[in-house]
Amino acid sequence: MQKLSLDALAREHLERATAASTGRSAATVYGGHEHVLRQTVLALTADTALAEHESPGEATLLVLRGRVRLTSGDTSWEGRTGDLITIPEARHSLQAIEDAAVLLTVAKHA
Repeated sequence: MQKLSLDALAREHLERATAASTGRSAATVYGGHEHVLRQTVLALTADTALAEHESPGEATLLVLRGRVRLTSGDTSWEGRTGDLITIPEARHSLQAIEDAAVLLTVAKHA
């Protein structure tokens, strides 16, 4: 069994994102390519975005800190600290409205 502090990871990756020229930082905290389930902490500085991309499987986004906007087609959802957003199985993008950290959980298609 392993125990992680999502609060500490969010704080650490927000610091790294602030220092990075890309404005983002991420690390897989559970799973990976050999697992069906993968969880990743991702931090983005305000106005930083992940360009439109495909979802590799069922996915959710838990906002650990800050505010984000998830957009898919003509629809968008805003999330703030504590919100859980179900990511559509369609092309989508993510933008930080303010400095933000999220936990991305993906269950890959078999």
